[in-house]
Amino acid sequence: MFPHEWLNGQTLSFERPWLLLFLLLIPALALLRGKIGPKAAVIFSATSPFRAIGKSSASRAGRLLRTLVWLALAAFIIAIARPQLGKSLTQMEASGIDIMLVLDVSGSMLTKDFTIGGEEATRLDAVREVTRKFIAGRPNDRIGIVAFGTQPYVVSPMTLDHDWLLQNLDRVRIGLVEGNTAIGSAMAAAGNRLNDKHSKSRAVVLLTDGDNNAGKIPPNTAAEALKALRIKLYAIGIGTNGMAPYPVFDQRTGNPVTDAVGNILYQNAHVSFNEAGLREIARIADGKFYRATDTKSLETIYADIDKLEKTKVSLRKYQQYRDLFPECIAAGCGLLIGQFILGQTLWKRLP
Repeated sequence: MFPHEWLNGQTLSFERPWLLLFLLLIPALALLRGKIGPKAAVIFSATSPFRAIGKSSASRAGRLLRTLVWLALAAFIIAIARPQLGKSLTQMEASGIDIMLVLDVSGSMLTKDFTIGGEEATRLDAVREVTRKFIAGRPNDRIGIVAFGTQPYVVSPMTLDHDWLLQNLDRVRIGLVEGNTAIGSAMAAAGNRLNDKHSKSRAVVLLTDGDNNAGKIPPNTAAEALKALRIKLYAIGIGTNGMAPYPVFDQRTGNPVTDAVGNILYQNAHVSFNEAGLREIARIADGKFYRATDTKSLETIYADIDKLEKTKVSLRKYQQYRDLFPECIAAGCGLLIGQFILGQTLWKRLP
């Protein structure tokens, strides 16, 4: 097949494209017409008295009748080249990887020890930015989101509608749930969502900067459950150890203190988290632990997880073609019939 162009998502191709070269003969025949032919039956000594008689209408009618013949000939040449209008259909079969993203939204995630585009950013802003890229790079996987503080909150169940998923990711913010850190409960909630045993691979990606201090399920117990269910765990520790801009919290309400225009107040404070605890739950679940101290390292971690949980996609392509030979023949015949009718009626000429 010889593809020609796209027409409304379909391709126009020709089975015998070389025959289209005969179309080049039509302009040549049009130029030769009138230069060769029989001798004139009547010879006039001078034609000037006849030039103005019916000159305009006769010339226009003659040109149109000849044009109809050339167009009919072109239609017949295109017909024998066998034009075909085709449509390609692609059937995609993904490997069925299910991923639950478990995001910490406790108050400490407001700590500004990350940068985005050269500007200071909170840990949660960096997590959202890199997570968005991760989701966009896995269009064939079912992905869901659980946010957690004192208790887990399902932001989105697993879905292939990643546009909707990204919209829900933008809703993830501090204050979505109470501000303590229930890591074990969040892991258990994610495991409950990954209950489709027919999936070829299931994974939990946990991102947190804190130590478990809330919830009824210990992280080690949740890790053992994930291992029993054959769910992979990727535990990512977010943030630096040391001094960093840390939000000021109201001791009575537990909410961040803001100024008159609503900006959160910060102060330099020593920040740290229980890295040993995260390493332990990763070990129990036969998973993997990562340390993300800046946006670049977080992107590298996501890229590593992307390689480990690579989606396998098989493609099947089908092509459907409709032969346009009858339409081209009909068009050529219609042009010839139109030329004959006009030549015998409206633009009939003397012999």
